[in-house]
Amino acid sequence: MTDDGERIAADFDQAVNMTAAELERWLDTEESKSVGDKSGGEESTGHRSGRRIIEILRKRKDDLGEDDYAHMRKVIGYVRRHLTQRPSGDVKETRWRYSLMNWGHDPLK
Repeated sequence: MTDDGERIAADFDQAVNMTAAELERWLDTEESKSVGDKSGGEESTGHRSGRRIIEILRKRKDDLGEDDYAHMRKVIGYVRRHLTQRPSGDVKETRWRYSLMNWGHDPLK
């Protein structure tokens, strides 16, 4: 793995704080399916990303390809941008949190 790949993997591991099993369970909920941009079809961009994240989490680091690293960079960017938009007050049952969770990050962890 290159230094860039190691950095991306480390940043991804920080951004994605849900396990594959946690994310899989979350994606099956109505809350998960209720948020996100669905302009590309029935499934939101974030929900589709969550399924891709599960695949990445279940791979061995040595088996990750360029497309995996490209998606990992996308996830890192999304989580970082979205965290700066945190609403005030209790976020437990907010669309903001649900959207982040679709991308593998639970801000309450």
